[in-house]
Formats: sequence, C-alpha cells, structure tokens
Amino acid sequence: GLSGWASSVDDIPADTITRRFRYDVALVSALKDLEEDIMDGLRECGMEDSTCTSGFSVMIKESCDGMGDVSEKHGGGPVVPEKAVRFSFTVMSVSVLADEQEKEVTIFTESKPNSEMSCKPLCLMFVDESDHETLTAVLGPIVAERNAMKESRLILSVGGLPRAFRFHFRGTGYDEKMVREMEGLEASGSTYVCTLCDSTRAEASQNMVLHSITRSHDENLDRYEIWRTNPFSESADELRDRVKGVSAKPFMETQPTLDALHCDIGNAAEFYKIFQDEIGEVYQKVNPSREERRSWRAALDKQLRKKLKLKPVMRMNGNYARRLMTQEAVEVVCELVPSEERREALRELMRIYLQMKPVWRATCPAKECPDQLCRYSFNSQRFADL
Repeated sequence: GLSGWASSVDDIPADTITRRFRYDVALVSALKDLEEDIMDGLRECGMEDSTCTSGFSVMIKESCDGMGDVSEKHGGGPVVPEKAVRFSFTVMSVSVLADEQEKEVTIFTESKPNSEMSCKPLCLMFVDESDHETLTAVLGPIVAERNAMKESRLILSVGGLPRAFRFHFRGTGYDEKMVREMEGLEASGSTYVCTLCDSTRAEASQNMVLHSITRSHDENLDRYEIWRTNPFSESADELRDRVKGVSAKPFMETQPTLDALHCDIGNAAEFYKIFQDEIGEVYQKVNPSREERRSWRAALDKQLRKKLKLKPVMRMNGNYARRLMTQEAVEVVCELVPSEERREALRELMRIYLQMKPVWRATCPAKECPDQLCRYSFNSQRFADL
C-alpha cells in the first residue's frame, strides 16, 4: 500500500493524529492490483481488449469502525487518544457495458468481500469514534473527494490500453453506532430504535415482523432541515416526533445494514434474558424483586460455567454469543426450567433460530443456503409468535 512513497511510515512526526491516502490514488492502486483479474474477466466474456475502453463501473463498499483500545502498554510515545478509527474500502465488483450491448457484464467479483485481505485501509486516525467533532473534521476531505469522484470518470491504463472507470460507493460497512453518528440520528438509547425504519421501541415490540425500510440519506437530510428551521413552529416534542430522531446534520452517506456479528450479539443478549426469566418462571410472578432476578442470573451463569465452561461476561461479545446460541446450551438451560411445556418452547425457539442464522451469516444467501432463505419469512413469523 505504501509503494511509491519516498518516506517510510516511521518518519511521521510524533504528534500526527491521522494518516491517510488520497482516495483517488488509493482506488487507482486497488484497480492496478486487480489488473490481471480484470483482463481475465474480459477474455472469459469474449470481450476483445480493443473494443472495451469505456463503460467500466466499479462498486466500492466503504467501511468505518472504531478500533477500541490501542494505548501503548508501556508508555513513552507521543500523547494521543488511546482509541483509533479506521476508514477502509473494498472493491466489490467491476462490470462493463460494451458499446453496442444493452446489459452490463460483471467481469470481476470479490470472492471474499468480508475478508481483511480484500479490505484496503484509506485512513487511520487516533480519534475516539464518539468524538463527533474530530471525526467529522478528519473525514471531511474524504467526503469531498468521494463526491468529486461520483461525478467524474477515471482514465487508467489497464492491460496496456487507457480505460474509463466510474465509481459507485456503498457505505454498508458501518456498524449501528457509526451509522447513527454519520446520519445524524440520536444515539442508541433513543426511543427511535432503528437505523432502517422510523419505529419507536413501543411500536417495534408490538410488531416484530412487518417493517419497511424508510430511512435514507436524502430523507435524513430533509428531516435535519426541518429540525433546524422548525417550519411549523412546533414544540420540541412534536418536532422530534416529526423528524423521527434526526437531530444532527447527516455527514456521510451510508446504507444502514445490520452486520452479522451484531445480529448474533443482539439475539444472544435477548436470549440470555429469556433464559433467566424462564429459570425464574417470571410469567407466574407479578413483579419480581431485583434480588430474585439476580439469583436467576447467578443460577444461569453457574450452570453455563459448569456444563459449557462459559465464563460470565460483562458485555455480550461475539464468541460468547456463538457459544450460547446452540442446541447444546438450550439443553443445559432446560435442566433449570421447571415446566416441560416451557422447555419444549425454548428448544423450538432455538431450532428456528439455528435455521434462520445461516441466512445472515452467508455472503450470498441465495447461493449458499437457498432453502433457509425461502423459509426465512415463515420462520421469523413463527419465531415472533413463539
């Protein structure tokens, strides 16, 4: 990634908080890395080299995430925040629309789009991802470069001929926290729970199945304008209800998704609560005391540690979630659940869950698990009912 840079990375002055590549230069470098793949793709599709010089389009997936604790273990370096943020991109596909053709032909598809091998770092910064001001200051130029590239074409020599590339950016590599920050939504404790739709906590708990995706970057920008100008002279509560929790200016266009890891973690956290409630037969009690609840949790932790060697965790993490969400774990928990009927329901819940899980873990569900994909909607409704 640093080829062509005269200085090595170690020559950075000590108080630098960020290093980044120019976006267009980084994209050129990524495309040059793919030169052979692109040429192979053209040959396989029988598109002779000389005819295809324009009409290439490149799909770029952008990702940005906090990197947690990167403090020095023994000190001695410059004083920088001990958190870092990385902004990176992946070339997902390259397709070409030949002059006389109607349809685009895909000549390259990244086979491992979620692997770090295909993920190119663009910008590394010593910033806490919660520090909105610094983050936006550092990422501002990236947004500007990206907007400039959307409107223009890159001419690059590939396979000995100059070819014209257009870039399409999809910001799908952001976790929920980052999407909320970039899109000006209230933080995760908000009544407006979802980054994809407008439902509130109350609505979401009533309706677990039917939701449509209603949030988009443009919509968020419009709502921010309403928040800023308050054209109907409403009270703060009415205004907030109108803009559905958009109270800051959307900064960078993202496509909010829920990544598989956080999907696992969210579900496991929910199941962990269900397990405690079932052990304490909460459905028979009016409002159990905190001590009672604590004892159920202790019983659950003790059982999981004894039978599954699962140590209790402060916050649900991916590894714990994957171990907890198994048929084996349910059997272990069922030993503590008094009623046979409830035990059967728990087993059934986990059975459905494990049928649904491959769909969001797969890179391409339609190819990798078509059967589970077909049954997904039915399963999710059954799951919600149960």
